[in-house]
Amino acid sequence: MNDKATNYEANMAGVAAVDKAMRVVVALEAARAPLRLSEIAAATGLYKSAVLRLLASLEKCGLVVRRSDSAYCLGNLAFRLGRAFDSSFRFREHLLPLMQKLVDAGAPSPSFHIVHDEATRFCVLRLDSNHSTLDRVRAGDLLPLAAGAAGKVLRKVPSDFLADQWPWIHQSRGERDPSCGALSAPIIGPGDTLLGALSLSGPLAQFTDASVEFMAPLLIEACQQGSLALGGRARHGVTAG
Repeated sequence: MNDKATNYEANMAGVAAVDKAMRVVVALEAARAPLRLSEIAAATGLYKSAVLRLLASLEKCGLVVRRSDSAYCLGNLAFRLGRAFDSSFRFREHLLPLMQKLVDAGAPSPSFHIVHDEATRFCVLRLDSNHSTLDRVRAGDLLPLAAGAAGKVLRKVPSDFLADQWPWIHQSRGERDPSCGALSAPIIGPGDTLLGALSLSGPLAQFTDASVEFMAPLLIEACQQGSLALGGRARHGVTAG
């Protein structure tokens, strides 16, 4: 075997190791609680011996911590990565005040979503409305990309945003949860890139035709301001999709 082939195989082995390590990290994140070695192995489908080696490497960089009871949890590097993500995109700084304005205006609960992978979206920010009944979305939740108003926005491709008549507002009624509805519109960043979807969601009773007519301009205004604050450009026109 020549050196080129040997180097390729070594590189691919390294990629596979990283993929497996990330499966361990994702399992710990999804559990939202410390896991024992056997539980991590079951969640990842990896042998305990392989998981143990990966955990040792993850401990060295502070991404995982082994507790005194022999359970494992995410370490301080996970917190630092979250802070770095927040600082890089500044979603909290620029969008939370706009979301609070929506709540103060009487809108249903606002939330901000980004694409997580091919099948799911990630709720980055969430504020509860002042209504007595709420839906069950929380910051940190993974939700289906194929269902819901936010999913409709996030499935758009960047070129869609260049069309003057692109439907800013998307609606859902009982798609993800039979008892809930939502409105969503895009937050657009530099170069007309889709940064995420700002949504209003709650029980279906809050999404009558009259209430949607009231909420749509408020949501559009928030998305326009959010897009400008995050380096994008505002677009005009309110149409429902």
